[in-house]
Amino acid sequence: MAGDDPKSALFLCALQNAVKHGGVPQAGAVIGMVMGTHPELRSRAKEVSALAKEAIAEVAALSVDERVARLQADAPEQYTALFAKHEHRKGLPDLEGAEHGVVMRFAPNPSGPLHIGHARAAALNDAYVKQYGGRYILRIEDTDPKRVDPDAYEMVKEDIRWLGLEITETVTQSDRLPFYYELCRELIGRGGAYVCTCDNEHFKELKQAKVACPCRDQPVETGLALWEKMLAHGFSEGEATVRVRTDLFNPDPAMRDFPVFRILDAPAHPKKPDAFVYPLMNFSVVADDHLLGVTHVIRGKDHIANTRRQRYIYDHFGWEVPVYRHYGRMGIEGVVLSTSQMRKGIDDGVYTGWDDIRLGTLRALARRGISPEAVKNAMLAIGIGDTDISFSWDNLFAENKKIVDPVANRYFFVPDPVTATIAGAPHHVAHAQLHPGDAARGVRTLAFEGSVLLPAAELRPEVTMVRLKDLFNVNLAWDGATPSFAYAGDSLADARAAKAHIIQWLPAQEAVPCTLLTPEGEMTGACEPAVRSELDKVVQFERVGFVRIDAVSEDGVRAYFTHK
Repeated sequence: MAGDDPKSALFLCALQNAVKHGGVPQAGAVIGMVMGTHPELRSRAKEVSALAKEAIAEVAALSVDERVARLQADAPEQYTALFAKHEHRKGLPDLEGAEHGVVMRFAPNPSGPLHIGHARAAALNDAYVKQYGGRYILRIEDTDPKRVDPDAYEMVKEDIRWLGLEITETVTQSDRLPFYYELCRELIGRGGAYVCTCDNEHFKELKQAKVACPCRDQPVETGLALWEKMLAHGFSEGEATVRVRTDLFNPDPAMRDFPVFRILDAPAHPKKPDAFVYPLMNFSVVADDHLLGVTHVIRGKDHIANTRRQRYIYDHFGWEVPVYRHYGRMGIEGVVLSTSQMRKGIDDGVYTGWDDIRLGTLRALARRGISPEAVKNAMLAIGIGDTDISFSWDNLFAENKKIVDPVANRYFFVPDPVTATIAGAPHHVAHAQLHPGDAARGVRTLAFEGSVLLPAAELRPEVTMVRLKDLFNVNLAWDGATPSFAYAGDSLADARAAKAHIIQWLPAQEAVPCTLLTPEGEMTGACEPAVRSELDKVVQFERVGFVRIDAVSEDGVRAYFTHK
């Protein structure tokens, strides 16, 4: 009963909090946990408050590994609770007019692979289609040949499959040019557009002055004839443009008779090399959203101006306008997202490829061991609010940790290893759990036979004792900068009394060379032989972090750092 021993309850709550959050808790948090689970202590609040400080001090004196070991030993149910899955997630706001299902689209440009910035729209649309039922269209918007990478068509589809989007159909805009051409004829015939042959700079001057260009009042027949001349390659690039009739007195000059078709003589389109008349985004988007039956559009608020432009086209055709939701900008720091910068870096040898873990592509995240579910969950947590936000990598890593922590096996990795011969140490066999929350997985055995590998960073002149995790204690004696090592018994209590750090180690005769690549650089070291069996899986290198095992060979193991 906690009433008989409140300090014990306080200590275990403080210990659980510290293991969960990686730091020493505040007294208020611990007291609140205890009072919530043991209401009989509320009448002893003053006593509990004093004891809480003592309990927290005891937890603070323990190393991170010692805290885990104590919680496992003294309260295994509280340790197991840390790995329990919590399925509840705050739902997305309802969509207007979605009661009978939705048709939504994700529309990337094939200029390169998808990156973390694309994931927000992709995940939000996917979640709403699952919520309401309906169709989810992947629309590859490739009507600007200057921005098309032929390899990106397949890369985008691969990234979609990795992300797990439930796409029901895929369309590519360059395959739909005949539809756009026919709709342009109709728009000109309705008087909603005209072919402008004015010099571009002169048109800009007229637009700024709210004055119509000479082409604006052309008869419909003239406009249609000029359109056919465009399609017949009767004009060169820059000589003719199709413009939508809007309001010349609109306060925003960008809304005044904006262009919807242009001529591009070069470069040749990789899929349609004979094409030279291309729709601009605002036309092709409206055409496809209507023809494909899109009911709801979710996109960034940087598209608000485009939404206003597109309404002119909807009105000219008399089409129903989809429901729009515009979310705030998402600032992403710490990685390169510009496709042109990434490509240049790859060409220059700065990056190893599109999956270089210093980049923000989805394939780079996959190589690091980030789960697609973690990416989607992080984006759904951000939601569709219109407030600008900064993307938090820590939030993404926290989502990923929920997924990998319960399944990732634990192993020792020794960075920058130093070989140490332990004088006076008897033969030992360490039995370390594969997973601290799942004893049924068993243990891995590490045999000590005289020499071990230890991390150089842990061996400093002020260190006089360390405990080799799951093995025994070691005394260090220093001759200048050179240590000698001697067996100091098996007692964990002695190690605690000496405030010895618990460190990872490896039998010198069994260690496997291991290279760990991080966004900051490369770490060389050694790992357990059993790591070879974890190819393409995420494991935890104890006291280092989660890593994905990328390659295994006779020469050793290569791993990529995922997160702490």
